Amino acid sequence: MLFTHMVERKTSDLLDAILKASSDPTRRDILTLLAQEGPLRVTDIHARFAMSLNAISKHIKVLEGAGLVERRTEWREHLIELQMAPLAEVDAWFKGLRSIWDMRLEALDDIITKGAANDD
Repeated sequence: MLFTHMVERKTSDLLDAILKASSDPTRRDILTLLAQEGPLRVTDIHARFAMSLNAISKHIKVLEGAGLVERRTEWREHLIELQMAPLAEVDAWFKGLRSIWDMRLEALDDIITKGAANDD
């Protein structure tokens, strides 16, 4: 039996986009940088990486597409700001995974406890 048939698929398009966007180490580094320093100009972000401005812009566009960053323009400057709200979707998914593991651990504890009681 395939795994996909055993567990109902509950992920949303937003969660899929967030996980895909954050799968790249450079994009995770950009998110971390924005979390630590607040909104930054695209050129300031570019200065922290050994890659072209075009490559950084492409990474930012992927993050924008997932809703993880927002771009605002002030005069000629493009500021990139981290958006934390979409991460609630990831947190909810992980909470679901944790609850499954909690149930499995409780069942294992019951088996061990019953086994130890039967040994007495």
